Amino acid sequence: MADPRFFDRAGPFSLETLAALSGAKLQSAADAGRSIRDVAPLETAGPDDVTFLDNRKYVEIFSRSQAGAAFVDGRMAQKAPSGMALLVTREPYKAFARAARAFYPTTPVAPYRAASAIIDPTASVPSDCDVGPNVVIGAAVKLGARCRVGPNTVIEAGVELGDDCLVGANVTLSHCYIGARVVLHPGVRIGQPGFGFAPDPNGPVKIPQLGRVIIGDDVDIGANTTIDRGSGHDTVIGPGTMIDNLVQIGHNVVLGRGCILAGQVGISGSTKLGDFVMAGGQAGLAGHLNIGSGARIAAKAGLMRDVEAGVTVAGAPALPITSWMRQVAILQRLARKKDGEE
Repeated sequence: MADPRFFDRAGPFSLETLAALSGAKLQSAADAGRSIRDVAPLETAGPDDVTFLDNRKYVEIFSRSQAGAAFVDGRMAQKAPSGMALLVTREPYKAFARAARAFYPTTPVAPYRAASAIIDPTASVPSDCDVGPNVVIGAAVKLGARCRVGPNTVIEAGVELGDDCLVGANVTLSHCYIGARVVLHPGVRIGQPGFGFAPDPNGPVKIPQLGRVIIGDDVDIGANTTIDRGSGHDTVIGPGTMIDNLVQIGHNVVLGRGCILAGQVGISGSTKLGDFVMAGGQAGLAGHLNIGSGARIAAKAGLMRDVEAGVTVAGAPALPITSWMRQVAILQRLARKKDGEE
């Protein structure tokens, strides 16, 4: 179970309730009234817990699990141990996530204003916001209702945040407009100048960065991620986008709706991603590229060319994944021949 010093658990919930809120279907109606107290992994779940199976690699562990209930694809239901109640769904992981959110909902924002917070008199901070110690809020800043701002965060002049935003500790915000229900984890930096300069024999000449950062609703941005403001055009993060820790997004970059960027992804200036693009950890994208909607970029890929919608690419330089895998296979065969293995 989750450590109660850090997490407040709701419930218990009946399996009928969990099925309704997750979109799953109980395999046996007789289990509807059965009470579940918590969520847990396959290996540690007990009779009062619900777990899930989403990856075939864990079928053996699933078949030995002591969990009282599990979300599972119907095609794997026969692998369940005797006595386990099954919530059948084609998307077990998503269903489990919805159940976990019911057991561990986001803590409501309690109105608070630390005595050490410095808030400019021209800033608009609703009374239902939580403003932590040593927060600095500049002139003409506007916070939406029920926002939480963590300790030592600095929100510079003119920045606006929508309702229900959660801003972690040690965040800096400037030159940006942020939508509703946005989560900014500790150490996020948004709106600092982009990396723009003109080469010169006497040294680079910095170019003023005169754009903004526009962040849509329901965006989640991981710890120590940086998003530069535009140089003239705006840097735009589309609604519903999920960004991991330590990601760098350059000036004028545009992300569409629902993009997912894993840790240490780097996107150079003026590159545009369509909707629902996914990039694996440490992928690097050169500047001025166009990545089509639904494209997938493998971890550590190095992109130097545009990617069409729906295409998966891998390698450095990145290629369509089938071409990259073919090249890897050929190189492996050549290496084996050289070593006398064939």
